[in-house]
Amino acid sequence: MRATTEAEPRIRDGMRAALPLAPSPLLFGLSYGVMADATGVGAAAAVVMSATTYAGSAQLASASVLGAGGTVAAAVLAAIFLNARYVAISVTVASVFPGGRLRRLVESQSIVDESWALAGRRGRFEWPILVGSGLVFYVVWVGSTAAGTVLGGVLEDPNALGLDAAFAALFLALAVPYLRERRPRGAAALAGIVTFALIPVAPAGVPIIAAAAACLVGVRR
Repeated sequence: MRATTEAEPRIRDGMRAALPLAPSPLLFGLSYGVMADATGVGAAAAVVMSATTYAGSAQLASASVLGAGGTVAAAVLAAIFLNARYVAISVTVASVFPGGRLRRLVESQSIVDESWALAGRRGRFEWPILVGSGLVFYVVWVGSTAAGTVLGGVLEDPNALGLDAAFAALFLALAVPYLRERRPRGAAALAGIVTFALIPVAPAGVPIIAAAAACLVGVRR
Protein backbone atom coordinates (compact mmCIF):
# COMPACT_ATOMS: atom_id res chain seq x y z
CA MET A 1 0.00 0.00 0.00
CA ARG A 2 1.32 3.41 -0.97
CA ALA A 3 1.95 5.65 1.99
CA THR A 4 0.02 8.88 1.90
CA THR A 5 1.87 12.08 2.55
CA GLU A 6 0.35 15.28 3.82
CA ALA A 7 0.39 17.99 1.18
CA GLU A 8 2.46 21.06 1.88
CA PRO A 9 0.23 24.02 2.76
CA ARG A 10 -0.17 26.98 0.45
CA ILE A 11 -0.86 30.65 1.13
CA ARG A 12 -4.52 30.19 0.27
CA ASP A 13 -4.70 27.48 2.95
CA GLY A 14 -3.59 30.07 5.45
CA MET A 15 -6.20 32.49 4.16
CA ARG A 16 -8.93 29.89 4.59
CA ALA A 17 -7.69 29.04 8.09
CA ALA A 18 -8.00 32.70 9.07
CA LEU A 19 -11.63 33.13 8.06
CA PRO A 20 -13.21 31.61 11.22
CA LEU A 21 -11.15 34.02 13.35
CA ALA A 22 -11.81 37.09 11.21
CA PRO A 23 -14.82 38.35 13.24
CA SER A 24 -12.56 39.13 16.19
CA PRO A 25 -10.23 41.62 14.44
CA LEU A 26 -13.27 42.95 12.58
CA LEU A 27 -15.01 43.82 15.86
CA PHE A 28 -11.97 45.35 17.49
CA GLY A 29 -10.98 47.20 14.34
CA LEU A 30 -14.41 48.82 14.33
CA SER A 31 -14.00 49.63 18.02
CA TYR A 32 -10.58 51.16 17.45
CA GLY A 33 -11.86 53.27 14.57
CA VAL A 34 -14.77 54.56 16.64
CA MET A 35 -12.52 55.33 19.59
CA ALA A 36 -9.88 57.01 17.43
CA ASP A 37 -12.55 59.30 16.00
CA ALA A 38 -13.96 60.04 19.45
CA THR A 39 -10.55 60.93 20.91
CA GLY A 40 -9.62 63.26 18.07
CA VAL A 41 -6.96 61.05 16.51
CA GLY A 42 -8.61 61.53 13.14
CA ALA A 43 -9.75 59.08 10.49
CA ALA A 44 -6.67 59.34 8.28
CA ALA A 45 -4.24 58.96 11.18
CA ALA A 46 -6.16 55.97 12.56
CA VAL A 47 -6.16 54.14 9.22
CA VAL A 48 -2.48 54.91 8.62
CA MET A 49 -1.62 53.62 12.09
CA SER A 50 -3.53 50.40 11.44
CA ALA A 51 -1.78 49.98 8.09
CA THR A 52 1.71 50.58 9.48
CA THR A 53 1.49 49.37 13.09
CA TYR A 54 -0.99 46.49 12.64
CA ALA A 55 -1.19 45.76 16.36
CA GLY A 56 -4.64 45.89 17.88
CA SER A 57 -3.86 45.91 21.59
CA ALA A 58 -1.12 48.52 21.20
CA GLN A 59 -3.33 50.78 19.09
CA LEU A 60 -6.25 50.48 21.50
CA ALA A 61 -3.96 51.28 24.41
CA SER A 62 -2.51 54.35 22.71
CA ALA A 63 -5.98 55.60 21.79
CA SER A 64 -7.13 55.02 25.38
CA VAL A 65 -4.21 57.04 26.74
CA LEU A 66 -4.87 59.91 24.34
CA GLY A 67 -8.59 59.77 25.10
CA ALA A 68 -7.85 60.10 28.81
CA GLY A 69 -5.78 63.21 28.17
CA GLY A 70 -2.36 61.58 28.18
CA THR A 71 0.60 62.76 26.14
CA VAL A 72 1.73 61.37 22.81
CA ALA A 73 4.90 60.08 24.51
CA ALA A 74 2.83 58.15 27.04
CA ALA A 75 0.70 56.67 24.26
CA VAL A 76 3.77 55.58 22.30
CA LEU A 77 5.42 54.01 25.34
CA ALA A 78 2.24 52.12 26.19
CA ALA A 79 2.16 50.71 22.65
CA ILE A 80 5.84 49.73 22.80
CA PHE A 81 5.43 47.84 26.06
CA LEU A 82 2.40 45.96 24.78
CA ASN A 83 4.22 45.00 21.58
CA ALA A 84 7.35 43.79 23.38
CA ARG A 85 6.07 40.21 23.15
CA TYR A 86 6.62 40.25 19.39
CA VAL A 87 10.36 40.12 19.91
CA ALA A 88 10.09 36.59 21.30
CA ILE A 89 7.36 35.60 18.84
CA SER A 90 9.43 36.75 15.87
CA VAL A 91 12.46 34.77 17.05
CA THR A 92 10.42 31.55 17.08
CA VAL A 93 9.38 31.89 13.41
CA ALA A 94 12.41 33.68 11.93
CA SER A 95 13.81 30.51 10.35
CA VAL A 96 10.71 29.81 8.21
CA PHE A 97 10.92 33.03 6.19
CA PRO A 98 12.70 32.55 2.84
CA GLY A 99 14.56 35.05 0.70
CA GLY A 100 16.65 38.11 1.40
CA ARG A 101 16.39 40.68 4.14
CA LEU A 102 13.95 42.98 2.38
CA ARG A 103 11.53 40.18 1.57
CA ARG A 104 11.77 38.81 5.10
CA LEU A 105 11.17 42.29 6.51
CA VAL A 106 8.03 42.77 4.43
CA GLU A 107 6.60 39.30 5.00
CA SER A 108 7.31 39.40 8.73
CA GLN A 109 4.70 42.14 9.06
CA SER A 110 2.13 39.34 8.79
CA ILE A 111 3.11 38.14 12.27
CA VAL A 112 0.29 38.71 14.74
CA ASP A 113 -0.92 36.57 17.62
CA GLU A 114 -3.56 34.81 15.54
CA SER A 115 -1.39 34.10 12.47
CA TRP A 116 1.43 32.87 14.70
CA ALA A 117 -0.90 30.47 16.51
CA LEU A 118 -2.38 29.16 13.24
CA ALA A 119 1.06 28.66 11.69
CA GLY A 120 2.18 26.38 14.52
CA ARG A 121 -0.88 24.15 14.73
CA ARG A 122 0.87 21.09 13.27
CA GLY A 123 3.83 21.18 15.62
CA ARG A 124 6.09 23.22 13.32
CA PHE A 125 5.72 26.72 11.99
CA GLU A 126 4.58 26.92 8.36
CA TRP A 127 5.39 30.01 6.31
CA PRO A 128 2.38 29.75 3.93
CA ILE A 129 -0.08 29.57 6.83
CA LEU A 130 1.57 32.46 8.64
CA VAL A 131 1.65 34.74 5.60
CA GLY A 132 -1.74 33.72 4.21
CA SER A 133 -3.61 34.17 7.48
CA GLY A 134 -1.69 37.37 8.23
CA LEU A 135 -2.83 38.86 4.92
CA VAL A 136 -6.48 38.19 5.78
CA PHE A 137 -6.15 39.67 9.26
CA TYR A 138 -4.35 42.70 7.83
CA VAL A 139 -7.09 43.49 5.31
CA VAL A 140 -9.80 42.96 7.93
CA TRP A 141 -8.02 45.13 10.50
CA VAL A 142 -7.31 48.08 8.23
CA GLY A 143 -10.74 47.91 6.56
CA SER A 144 -12.62 47.69 9.85
CA THR A 145 -10.61 50.61 11.25
CA ALA A 146 -11.71 52.74 8.30
CA ALA A 147 -15.31 51.63 8.77
CA GLY A 148 -15.09 52.39 12.48
CA THR A 149 -13.98 55.97 11.88
CA VAL A 150 -17.00 56.47 9.63
CA LEU A 151 -19.30 54.91 12.22
CA GLY A 152 -17.79 57.05 14.97
CA GLY A 153 -18.34 60.17 12.91
CA VAL A 154 -22.11 59.61 12.75
CA LEU A 155 -22.63 58.56 16.37
CA GLU A 156 -23.75 61.27 18.76
CA ASP A 157 -22.19 59.48 21.71
CA PRO A 158 -19.63 56.76 20.85
CA ASN A 159 -19.25 55.96 24.55
CA ALA A 160 -22.81 54.62 24.50
CA LEU A 161 -21.42 51.55 22.74
CA GLY A 162 -19.64 50.58 25.94
CA LEU A 163 -16.23 50.54 24.31
CA ASP A 164 -14.50 51.24 27.61
CA ALA A 165 -15.71 47.87 28.89
CA ALA A 166 -14.87 46.20 25.58
CA PHE A 167 -11.24 47.34 25.78
CA ALA A 168 -10.88 46.09 29.34
CA ALA A 169 -12.34 42.75 28.28
CA LEU A 170 -9.90 42.57 25.36
CA PHE A 171 -6.86 43.10 27.54
CA LEU A 172 -8.09 40.56 30.08
CA ALA A 173 -8.63 38.04 27.29
CA LEU A 174 -5.08 38.63 26.05
CA ALA A 175 -3.72 38.10 29.55
CA VAL A 176 -5.60 34.90 30.44
CA PRO A 177 -3.41 32.45 28.44
CA TYR A 178 -0.34 33.77 30.24
CA LEU A 179 -1.74 33.30 33.74
CA ARG A 180 -1.49 29.53 33.98
CA GLU A 181 1.76 29.57 35.93
CA ARG A 182 2.72 31.21 39.19
CA ARG A 183 5.34 33.64 37.89
CA PRO A 184 3.10 35.30 35.26
CA ARG A 185 0.30 35.55 37.82
CA GLY A 186 2.66 37.31 40.21
CA ALA A 187 3.76 39.71 37.49
CA ALA A 188 0.14 40.47 36.59
CA ALA A 189 -0.73 41.04 40.25
CA LEU A 190 2.20 43.43 40.61
CA ALA A 191 1.09 45.35 37.52
CA GLY A 192 -2.46 45.59 38.87
CA ILE A 193 -1.29 46.95 42.21
CA VAL A 194 0.87 49.57 40.52
CA THR A 195 -1.98 50.61 38.23
CA PHE A 196 -4.55 51.11 40.98
CA ALA A 197 -2.02 52.91 43.16
CA LEU A 198 -1.12 55.41 40.44
CA ILE A 199 -4.52 56.11 38.85
CA PRO A 200 -5.61 58.64 41.53
CA VAL A 201 -2.33 60.58 41.51
CA ALA A 202 -0.51 60.14 38.18
CA PRO A 203 -1.20 61.83 34.82
CA ALA A 204 -3.14 59.87 32.21
CA GLY A 205 -1.01 57.23 30.52
CA VAL A 206 1.58 56.98 33.29
CA PRO A 207 -0.18 54.14 35.20
CA ILE A 208 -0.21 51.82 32.18
CA ILE A 209 3.45 52.53 31.41
CA ALA A 210 4.51 51.97 35.02
CA ALA A 211 2.40 48.83 35.26
CA ALA A 212 3.91 47.38 32.10
CA ALA A 213 7.42 48.09 33.36
CA ALA A 214 6.62 46.58 36.75
CA CYS A 215 5.15 43.54 35.04
CA LEU A 216 8.34 43.01 33.05
CA VAL A 217 10.41 43.28 36.23
CA GLY A 218 8.14 40.75 37.89
CA VAL A 219 8.55 38.31 35.02
CA ARG A 220 12.33 38.71 35.13
CA ARG A 221 12.40 37.87 38.82
